[in-house]
Amino acid sequence: MDAAALHTPVMLARTLELLAPAIDAAVAAGRTPVVIDGTLGMGGHTEAMLTAHPTLVVAGIDRDPDAIRLAGERLAPFGDRFRPVLATYDRIDLAAQAAGVEAADGILLDLGVSSLQLDDADRGFAYAKDAPLDMRMGRAGDVTAASILAERSDRELSRLFKVYGDEKLADRYARAIVAARADAAIETSAQLVDILQAATPRALANQGHPAKRVFQALRIEVNQELAILEATMPAAIDSLAVGGRLVVLAYQSLEDRIVKRALQAAASSTSPRDLPVELPEHAPHLALLTRGAERADEAEQAANPRATPVRLRAAERIRPTAPRPSSQNRRKQP
Repeated sequence: MDAAALHTPVMLARTLELLAPAIDAAVAAGRTPVVIDGTLGMGGHTEAMLTAHPTLVVAGIDRDPDAIRLAGERLAPFGDRFRPVLATYDRIDLAAQAAGVEAADGILLDLGVSSLQLDDADRGFAYAKDAPLDMRMGRAGDVTAASILAERSDRELSRLFKVYGDEKLADRYARAIVAARADAAIETSAQLVDILQAATPRALANQGHPAKRVFQALRIEVNQELAILEATMPAAIDSLAVGGRLVVLAYQSLEDRIVKRALQAAASSTSPRDLPVELPEHAPHLALLTRGAERADEAEQAANPRATPVRLRAAERIRPTAPRPSSQNRRKQP
């Protein structure tokens, strides 16, 4: 497979524009700039960054061995300026170690499922293609979409579809799945789609594909995507050098909510309102670079439908974390 042909990076120009000042500042200071691509995928963003900045080093993280292999082939011309890391993207520390730094000049997170996984019918991510219900991004672990459908109660399935898929027919679909599995194990995407279509009221049959939100919920649960993102955001902020920049592209509201909350918290003062002077340890760590979430323009959405739902947020690290006082220096409370 040709990695470049499989994947068109989303909001590439804007991502490069946002990261460039931090990379250029490192070069001006006489340092080798380092960016961590936390979601390497097919390597499109990384290739563009390495091409635009001749001294840049990028450590790319991905949990999928196939992505690491294909991106590695694509990025081979850049030699050791590209450092692959096989891990989930909350392991920012491993990427920093691979690049030989304690803090990065830039961190990019392009969230969601990759083109490689969507387009590989054997992975079971796409409801339009019949395949085993796997959905593991990294092919590791015992939990698959099929095992969740086989083992969870109707109440558990309903909650999963509601919380991770915002599915209004969650209760109805959960009951249909439990009833169907009593006759035969649900092991393929086509089986699940048939069950969902049969359970969809005729009046709602033309209001989008009934499997879309259920498949999203199953994928998120199998891969623990939101839990990993919750751990990743503070790790990414803490791993930025002062002047370093973080760019995050989210593709659904649950992801974007986590990103927004983390960035806003780090960009806000924690000083008590009645304090006359802001103490250094209460000052914001970040300055937001985008007003709200930016969207891909109409031309990009028309050319690349996967850019349609994207929400881009970015921030810059403006101060180091204030050192906590040692136990010896803390005054004992009376």
